[in-house]
Amino acid sequence: MNKSILTNGLALAITIAGFGLAQPWLLTTGLFALSGGLTNWLAVHMLFEKVPGLYGSGVIPARFEQLKQSLQQLLMTQFFSSDNIDRFLHQHNEYGEPMKLELGPIIEQVELDPAFDALLKVVEESSFGSMLMMVGGKKVLLPLREPFIEELKTALTEIADSDAFQQQILQQLERPEQMQQIQQHIETIVEARLDELTPELVKQMLQQMIKEHLGWLVVWGGFFGGLLGLLAALVLNGL
Repeated sequence: MNKSILTNGLALAITIAGFGLAQPWLLTTGLFALSGGLTNWLAVHMLFEKVPGLYGSGVIPARFEQLKQSLQQLLMTQFFSSDNIDRFLHQHNEYGEPMKLELGPIIEQVELDPAFDALLKVVEESSFGSMLMMVGGKKVLLPLREPFIEELKTALTEIADSDAFQQQILQQLERPEQMQQIQQHIETIVEARLDELTPELVKQMLQQMIKEHLGWLVVWGGFFGGLLGLLAALVLNGL
């Protein structure tokens, strides 16, 4: 059951019991507990929802753009700083060897049909072009498209995995101007992803993440409110 409903329901039950039984100490305890629970519940509610007439309510949706900018700045300064990128590029495995940049998956996704088309064009424009026309033109070479692309991907992957190529890549990435370009590119990607967020989506995400923790605010508000009410009733009765 929802912590807020359970806490405020219990406080209300104590209040009604205190009133019905004509027990001032029980009534005071219930009223203080209900006051503390409802106040904290309203405070939590006001974080996410705009309440008419209550200034400052709905602060998360209202400050959405500021929150998004702060998140972008946090990601760039804490996760994608020059030091962190450089540290990533110079990671070592358990054997103390430099980690290789895995370019194979990228090569697999690259569209290499233009490379085959360029090859056809070179053949057509070469001295072999006239001979090719005698046997049906470039269409006789079209069945070679898939085998050519597969072989080219294999060759590119082998080149990308070679130590010499990896070393050249790292040397290029270590250049200050190159590092700045990498950061700018990452920042563009981060900004584009954050632009996909909407105030409602952010509100739902935050509510889901911290709902359990904020619920305890209501619980403890009701508990300490009730405790203060009980102490107040005891003091007043003692006087």
